[in-house]
Amino acid sequence: MTTQRKPKASKFLTAPTRPVPIDRDRSITGLLEKMEGAGMGARALAEAHRIWLDALGDNTTIYIAASGNLIPAGMRRLLSYVIKNRFVDVLVISGEMLFHDLHETLGRSHYQAHPSMIDEELEASAITRLDDVLSNADEYREADEWIGGFANQLDPTRPYSIREFMHLMGRELAEIATEDGVITSAYKARIPIFCPDIGNSEMCIGIAQARFDKKNAFAFDLAQDTLDMMQIANRSRSTCLLTLGETTSNSLVQLNEVAVNILKMQPRGHKYAVTIAPTAPGMCARFGGANGDMTKIFGRTARNAATTFVQCDATIALPLIITALSQTAAKYMKGRKRPNFIFAGRDLQIEVS
Repeated sequence: MTTQRKPKASKFLTAPTRPVPIDRDRSITGLLEKMEGAGMGARALAEAHRIWLDALGDNTTIYIAASGNLIPAGMRRLLSYVIKNRFVDVLVISGEMLFHDLHETLGRSHYQAHPSMIDEELEASAITRLDDVLSNADEYREADEWIGGFANQLDPTRPYSIREFMHLMGRELAEIATEDGVITSAYKARIPIFCPDIGNSEMCIGIAQARFDKKNAFAFDLAQDTLDMMQIANRSRSTCLLTLGETTSNSLVQLNEVAVNILKMQPRGHKYAVTIAPTAPGMCARFGGANGDMTKIFGRTARNAATTFVQCDATIALPLIITALSQTAAKYMKGRKRPNFIFAGRDLQIEVS
């Protein structure tokens, strides 16, 4: 019988992975706790939950940078939940995602598609396919008209930051919404929405149509959005960046870190960072051994930042993480000192207690 050798001591080999057991009585929270002892995607998913909790308990300003077809895929209520409960403080959302949210807030729906559906037949019926989800093109055009009508109500003699525009839109939508989404929840929770690519989305079609029809002079003040983000970075004790979908959606938050140079300050970097996406450019050595720049995955991070990359479709990870947060976050929220935002016309004021 061969004698088993004693493992060679190493400062690195100290935490063996633990197989995830079957436990029929475990909640999602319990399952994620078990997955923390595993490896690869299982561990990363559990770490994402843990990092979010740690950020909540650390009086950290939490950003969500999100893009993609999360709303058509059914993530609207989940995102609304974390906004209303202030598990997040600042939203950086793609234009298309905001448009999809507006569409559903106006009482419209997205529908499941099937691979057997033929694109030509869908187009002939004014149906748009988004991955495996369908939408009514005529209803999208109605949303365009609603946006144009809303823009026509604003003061044409001055430009608006996108943040102010989205806050006012949330107020308008809140009066007619039967169920809150991202825009209305942000308005009610008094947290800002920034949109780095609004001009590259259908959000601008209605505005352009209104200018074409009514000759209005509505315009955006993009510099004010950068100044608002700079203020948030300056006033925050520390920051957490949660990126959902394409990692390019956190570009404005990365720019935010650079913008503090206006105040002659050095960027501090995020203390916490989580990215949930199917792929990421330039994977660093921790993820598969490839060389790359971590800022492409997490944005600028501080020294010894807590980070994890969940290589997964966000529509899979979000229901698990947010459901777990609904069971675990309450005790972290009791003493949380979160930033408070005061919306005073074109000005945004930030109070940090």
